[in-house]
Amino acid sequence: MKHNVFFWLKDDVTAEQRENFEQGIEALLKNDEIKAGSWGTPAATDPRPVIDHSYDYALAVEFESIAHHDRYQVHPDHDVFLHDYKDLWQSVKIYDFS
Repeated sequence: MKHNVFFWLKDDVTAEQRENFEQGIEALLKNDEIKAGSWGTPAATDPRPVIDHSYDYALAVEFESIAHHDRYQVHPDHDVFLHDYKDLWQSVKIYDFS
């Protein structure tokens, strides 16, 4: 199962807060429920009508199963990430597929 999360941060987020956010994502990816994962910012691809470069960060996570995903969602690591960084984003979109 793939779990893709796109973050749009608030306009007033500082460079230091962004760095902390990136460290938070790195820490989150160490969760044992995750099979594989990566994160990044919009790629410098040429603009096209079908490409959305408006987000600030994307997180792509792969789980062995939906059960692993469900355990991750209630894991303390996930709770810490939400608690520590939810005030930085103005919007989050999640796209899950298997």
